Amino acid sequence: MNLFALLDQAAARFGDRGAVYHGERQVWTWAQLRERALRLAGELRGEPGARIAVASENRPEIVELMFGIWAAECVYVPINYKLHPREMADIVADSGATQVFASPMIAAQLDIGIPVETIGAESYAQRCRAEPVAPPDTDPAALAWLFYTSGTTGRSKGAMLSHRNLMAMTVSHLADFDAPEENCSLVHGAPMSHGSGLYIPPYVLRGARQVIPESGAFEPAEFLDLCEHHPGCSAFLAPTMVQRLVATGRPRPRNLRTVVYGGGPMYVDSLKKAMAAFGPIFTQLYGQGEAPMTITGLRRADHLDADDAVLGSVGYARSGVAVAVVREDGTAATTGEIGEIVCRGDVVMSGYWNNPDATATTLRNGWLHTGDMGSFDERGYLTLRDRSKDVVISGGSNIYPREVEEVLIEHPGVTEACVVGAPDEEWGEVVVAFIVGTADPAALDAHLLARIARFKRPKRYAFVDELPKNSYGKVLKRALRAQLMR
Repeated sequence: MNLFALLDQAAARFGDRGAVYHGERQVWTWAQLRERALRLAGELRGEPGARIAVASENRPEIVELMFGIWAAECVYVPINYKLHPREMADIVADSGATQVFASPMIAAQLDIGIPVETIGAESYAQRCRAEPVAPPDTDPAALAWLFYTSGTTGRSKGAMLSHRNLMAMTVSHLADFDAPEENCSLVHGAPMSHGSGLYIPPYVLRGARQVIPESGAFEPAEFLDLCEHHPGCSAFLAPTMVQRLVATGRPRPRNLRTVVYGGGPMYVDSLKKAMAAFGPIFTQLYGQGEAPMTITGLRRADHLDADDAVLGSVGYARSGVAVAVVREDGTAATTGEIGEIVCRGDVVMSGYWNNPDATATTLRNGWLHTGDMGSFDERGYLTLRDRSKDVVISGGSNIYPREVEEVLIEHPGVTEACVVGAPDEEWGEVVVAFIVGTADPAALDAHLLARIARFKRPKRYAFVDELPKNSYGKVLKRALRAQLMR
């Protein structure tokens, strides 16, 4: 089954009802959205499996592009609009995308050697008036979405997600977390290029309206206002976004019914404050791009438990997913024993695009090896303990230390550099760079901003005479983290 079938079903059931809203304004009904997607597909259809990239802040057109690309039996390649143009170009090149759609803000920055269609321009409007295609019948194993997530080496890796993978994710969400209907709404506060965008399929299937803020981003006051206006609102938010909502001091909007949080650590104290402010509306997910949004979860009912160990966990295995904790030799860890978290199920990717070595490392004996360390308690709750991959998750965005370190080392005033994450109440974690050398923070900021995305830049620099190392010369990051804690 092609994922376009979700929109097909919604249009058949709710054709004249509003489907996509920009702020409070209705943009398209379900019937109009279906027709526009099929007309786009008529313009895009070519070789099945062709990759088509989309780089944009949150906009209504992302929804029609997603389903139009699937209707054309092509592969959706969303790009985080916060990335540096060089990083965007790397993803386009790696994916082998033949076309790129970009918002006006992004299109002006891209110089990638292939056509860039500006979303909202007259040429884009012409594409939406092409001759429509018939709804496709696609092998469920066919590639649907290339989800790019950088590796610890700094090289972007495209997790290959099939129509079957995303259908399993859709069913699991509806089974575990939320039961939206046509009188409900999904408010896109988080980026539609990754976190929030993955929630489009289940909510489209149920006929819930897609609400895109006019700002194209997350503004707490705007988000809360939209949840006053639209019925039955749900949203996926990073923990830092939840904390920004609490900081407004405003009460829960009358129509805000569910907040799914994930993408980074939510401290128990912060979670308790959010529940005190907004009530029992929260659910938590633990997942990766390799198993999108679907490894374990903490249900709404679990949040009513006064036990901090439960609130500090990531919950139970999700529907349709097997989750285990294993030792280095692959044997099962005992209750309370820390090991690597692995999972398997229909939601797990088929591998990394054009990267057989990384695929072989991550997918072993039918299990996805997450690189995250955790343990199960006697009740079956999974708690994350550490990350073997050293990824820093700040405000819901993954930041990979090696990538930042490699750019820092290019500066003539840096002899050595080591990047770690430090706990932060607002952002979950912030990036801290330990530097051996003579460069000053302002110079390092300028150097980094010319080469990588702003959100990856260290929040703090610590200048040291030398980095702690073991007998093999490897930097001891745990010693640096301990130093930060002191």
